[in-house]
Amino acid sequence: MSNKLISIEGLTKRYPTPGGRGTMTVFEDLWLSIEEGEFVCVVGHSGCGKSTLLNILAGLETPTTGGIIVNGKEISGPSLDRAVIFQGHALMPWLSALGNIELAVRSRNPSWSPKQVREHTLKYLALVNLSDAVDRKPSQLSGGMKQRVGIARALSLEPDVLLMDEPFSALDALTRGGLQDEVLEICDARKQTTFMITHDVDEALYLADKIVLMTNGPDARIAEIVVNTLPRDRTRESMFKHPRFYPMRNHLMDFLVTRSKTFDDEVAANGHDRKNPPLVSPGAAGVLSVDTAATEETSTPGKSGAPLQAAGG
Repeated sequence: MSNKLISIEGLTKRYPTPGGRGTMTVFEDLWLSIEEGEFVCVVGHSGCGKSTLLNILAGLETPTTGGIIVNGKEISGPSLDRAVIFQGHALMPWLSALGNIELAVRSRNPSWSPKQVREHTLKYLALVNLSDAVDRKPSQLSGGMKQRVGIARALSLEPDVLLMDEPFSALDALTRGGLQDEVLEICDARKQTTFMITHDVDEALYLADKIVLMTNGPDARIAEIVVNTLPRDRTRESMFKHPRFYPMRNHLMDFLVTRSKTFDDEVAANGHDRKNPPLVSPGAAGVLSVDTAATEETSTPGKSGAPLQAAGG
């Protein structure tokens, strides 16, 4: 049974142009549902409004029209139920790793005793393998360690939704890979609903249950949603060897390199329902339907258990 946690409904964002003589549409009429426990990545070229969409989800910006419903309530501003991890760690430089997380924990749980706050904070520092760095300030931490503190801080809030805006993009490949492994393990264990922006196709395939492809901006739209049918217990090593990996990767790359530039022509020729963008899974099926019984050969249930089956080939 579907357990929808997030519903993005008819979302449009416009900004006034310089001089106030008109508006520029970032994206228009976006519709997207995210189920409890799903890990969703959004992929698209710069300027398509990915970060703007995340900021609206976080309550940091307001849409021009439309809205977002989370847990049955429309977003009207920031909330500790929606924790954000940005590209930069955004740590308080005068506080230790422990102090940075304690600050967030106290905000979330103002009635807790200092002992409760400390124990909760230490648990999440241990979760990201930073038990030996509790007293270090940000200037004493490496880039990867700072980002670990940021991840621990967000998770310590025990949010309904974890929002991530390219959190690993500034890190070296080895550190980035290690943090991806940790985030995947933590999100799987917690069944954490996660919305993430990335430019990295391999990262999206490694982490996500669904990959949302956005057309080029301005006036961007959701072109389609790629359902990741790689086994949920995938590892970095096994992922590249799976027969479905390269068909999906090639499909994503083809969209970014070619189709995103000509999508308006594609829409003119074939039409496009903004409210119901197609679900596709290259290498496993054609268009997918959520309301039919799954088959073991063509689909893999997401963490929410929602079945998916091919409809066509």
